[in-house]
Amino acid sequence: MVRLKLPASSANLGAAFDAAALAVSIYLEVEAAPAAEFQVFATGRDADACAHVERNLILDTYVEALRANGQKPEPISLRVHNQIPLGMGLGSSAAARLAGLAIAAKIGRLGWSGDRVLAESARLEGHPDNVGACWLGGLVTARMGHDCQVQAIKIEPPVLWPLLVAIPPKALSTEEARGLLPATYTRADAVTNLQNSLLMLGAFSQGRGELLQFALGDRIHEPFREKACPLLPALRAQVGRHGILGCSLSGAGPGVLMVMEEHANLTRAAVEISDYLAQHGLEAQILPTRIENVGGVESYQEEAELAKDARL
Repeated sequence: MVRLKLPASSANLGAAFDAAALAVSIYLEVEAAPAAEFQVFATGRDADACAHVERNLILDTYVEALRANGQKPEPISLRVHNQIPLGMGLGSSAAARLAGLAIAAKIGRLGWSGDRVLAESARLEGHPDNVGACWLGGLVTARMGHDCQVQAIKIEPPVLWPLLVAIPPKALSTEEARGLLPATYTRADAVTNLQNSLLMLGAFSQGRGELLQFALGDRIHEPFREKACPLLPALRAQVGRHGILGCSLSGAGPGVLMVMEEHANLTRAAVEISDYLAQHGLEAQILPTRIENVGGVESYQEEAELAKDARL
């Protein structure tokens, strides 16, 4: 049996478009074992969607990986407990792809390192930010070259700021969100985003919460997605109140990530923010969470050690 625990991830973090993401303590937990036929038993959030055998991203990724490596996919049974909202910008597809590839590597005995699993997942996702944070934990900045090689650096923030995530009732597909972006940008916008993204890395690396209201500013994607993500301008106007240090779209949206003061009362803040949104005709579930420094690779490596001990 293969057991994995994969955190959600919030990418872009304002200006770091397709380049950085933060692991969040909301999880996809998966157990996989050989079986007579493909089966999925799901609990937790969106359990009905997660329980499909057809069009199941974990199973599809597992099957495709083994076929691509010349193996016949052995039927498996999955037990899934999911907490990650689907289609809300919290890396649900990145977690599923990582799970599928990690299971293929173990059950198919592909001999893949954790770095290989990360690289293959980034290739399938098309960018390395979400998969990097989900796999490594913490704050990850990453790039992927034309040869699909991935370079990623994990930063463990010295202050594990609490987080709130605002989840609207309707999802937004990444394809739809991408379609809202312009083909070109001005030099001024590009320079501002470079400045802000580097400032964001410094703020997280040194625990400088007072910088986040500036460092999470973006001109590349957020201004063009506001109409489809109305929670963003509403919550941006509340930075400095309710303990909010800064906010940004979570990934491509429509969810919004709020970084909170270190000792913020999340329960009270969630109620206040919900009331504020309702007064402006907006609805959202406010999820309290935190930065997660442990990524899915930890459970992948634990499985390797258990397998080694069993052989001995």
